[in-house]
Amino acid sequence: MNLSTREDIEAPVDYVFTALSDFGDFERAALRRGAEVTRTDDLGAIGPGAAWRAQFEMRGKPRRLDVTLAEYDHPRRMRFDGESKNVEGELVYELHELSPRRTRVIVKVEMRPLSLPARIALQSLRLAKTRTNAKFGRRVRGFVHEIEGRYRSGAA
Repeated sequence: MNLSTREDIEAPVDYVFTALSDFGDFERAALRRGAEVTRTDDLGAIGPGAAWRAQFEMRGKPRRLDVTLAEYDHPRRMRFDGESKNVEGELVYELHELSPRRTRVIVKVEMRPLSLPARIALQSLRLAKTRTNAKFGRRVRGFVHEIEGRYRSGAA
């Protein structure tokens, strides 16, 4: 199952990349939503090999997700590999500088089932692909426009 979307925002590419790589902010957001997030690597800095384990409840069941930062090309691209018991996949952020103050953000997600129940769940998402892609696009749009709002309020 593949999802992708792109958004153009009024913020410099370096600012957007820095906001997307503020992993402490993501960890705090996950904690606020009830997830438990633990850094599992021994790296002191952010770079390829940085890893996290998230434990959370979804659809009434405890879940675990292991995420590794596989590619970190400042300020163009980040790729995360994720694996859980039933699904593996990747999340890719690509940034393109359209002008000194405008950036295109492309977000791609690819998920692959590792079990029959996961295959069925992903198939149901595929059947509702238009709705699933629209919801994904709204989430990404809200997220990048939040980054744009922070840039505008800090730049004003």
